[in-house]
Parts: sequence; structure tokens; C-alpha cells
Amino acid sequence: MRIKYFKAPDIKQRVQEIVNSLNLFYIDCHFVYCFRSTGSRSKRIIARIHGLGKIWQIAIPILPQYIIEVISERYDKLSTEEKDKVLIHELLHIPKRFSGGFRVHKGYVDQKKVDKLYKKLKNMYK
Repeated sequence: MRIKYFKAPDIKQRVQEIVNSLNLFYIDCHFVYCFRSTGSRSKRIIARIHGLGKIWQIAIPILPQYIIEVISERYDKLSTEEKDKVLIHELLHIPKRFSGGFRVHKGYVDQKKVDKLYKKLKNMYK
């Protein structure tokens, strides 16, 4: 089965809420697109982030862009809490320079940081 992609306005809205609530001011949501995919054969991936690398930005020319893709078969089954944590995790991969590149897991994107930001997010809605 081929992977199919669908725009995900519900994910986009939640990403905007998370970015605004957590003051992730360096993330320009106008240049973050959200998609839901079906048909992935990956066994563990729940979501992934794609960036438009520097060479594409120069060649086209276009500003840095990011796509958050959620794998429908796994993401849609999660609780609201787990969905938010997945989105926070993906957003943490976006560097403060919003350059089209990525932050790696080691040293920056980890469960401890995700849990800390989720707790902050949850406390805002109490």
C-alpha cells in the first residue's frame, strides 16, 4: 500500500495552540504545515518532522518551512495527552534559528524535556 497524505487542519490548530501557550516564539506557524498520512510500513514511528533544507531554500528561492506528519494508524489512537506530547516532541526538533534544519535528540530533544513542557501546557489550562 502506498503512503497517502492528507492536510490536517486539526493538527495545525493544536500546533498553533501549543506554540502560543509555551511561548515558542521562534516558531513561525505560517511556515509549519501539518499532514496526516496513512499506509506507512514503519513499526514504531508515530510522527515525524520534515524541513526544507538550505539548498532548496536557495534554489527555489523560498523561506524555511517545516512539515509535521502524523502517522494516522498510530497517532489517532493516542490519548489527548500523548498526542500533545508527540507534537511537542516534533516541535522541539525545530531550531531557534528556524533555518529549515533540525535539532537532534541527543542533548536536546528528550522525554524529560517533553514531559516538562507538557506539564507547563497542562497547567495553563487548569
